[in-house]
Amino acid sequence: MDLKLTKRLGAHLGAATIIVGMLATSMAVLAQEKPAPDTAEEDVNDPFEPLNRAIFSFNLGFDKVILRPTAVVYRAVVPAPARESTTNFLDNLESPVIFLNDLLQAKPGRAGNTLARFGINTIIGFFGFFDPAESMGIERHDEDFAQTLGTWGVGSGPYLMLPFLGPLPPRDTVGFAADIFTDPMTYILWNHRTANLALYGVDIVDERHQVIDEFDELEKSSVDYYAAIRSLYRQRMNDRIRDGKPDLKNLPDFDN
Repeated sequence: MDLKLTKRLGAHLGAATIIVGMLATSMAVLAQEKPAPDTAEEDVNDPFEPLNRAIFSFNLGFDKVILRPTAVVYRAVVPAPARESTTNFLDNLESPVIFLNDLLQAKPGRAGNTLARFGINTIIGFFGFFDPAESMGIERHDEDFAQTLGTWGVGSGPYLMLPFLGPLPPRDTVGFAADIFTDPMTYILWNHRTANLALYGVDIVDERHQVIDEFDELEKSSVDYYAAIRSLYRQRMNDRIRDGKPDLKNLPDFDN
């Protein structure tokens, strides 16, 4: 499950999210004691694999029975321009969290881009339903607290698969909780449970429909779908922490 899907699904789990965050905080101490994995063997880092596989099977069943069919209907019923506007609006709502983490990562240039995008798309783009900032050359990027922790050298810790939430190692679980509690929408909609659920429900379906084809192809082509998701999650998180830059620390040793 995509990390953004994880956040949006967990954002309205209330007390469960708080408990997960508290448990993960203690586990994050262990994650800080050793660096992030560098080799393919270390990258697995899955000491709870039997339990993780059982939870993965449960999550996969939930996706196949409820989430994916809903996303398929959404794609079929809602016209492409409306889906694009919905994605733009939801992305724009994430700008405050992205801006905060740009600052926490000491990246003022990216923070400026995020602030500019938010202002332009909110004012000119009709509250973010349109993305004029993109046409101005101000491209969007994602940042979250898990990336911030990774940027400052916090290792991800052992691979964990959580019910409904998907892959969330200790570092990313702490980051997930921090993003929720620093998101202004959490408090704006605090006393409006129906609106909160509706917003996050739309966001989950919107995110899922964007990756229907990719996940379907990955499942068909994978000998071990669980291992493929685990590898993809690790690679994607590491890539996001590096802001898409090449991993120069782990280049092959051509001398050998």
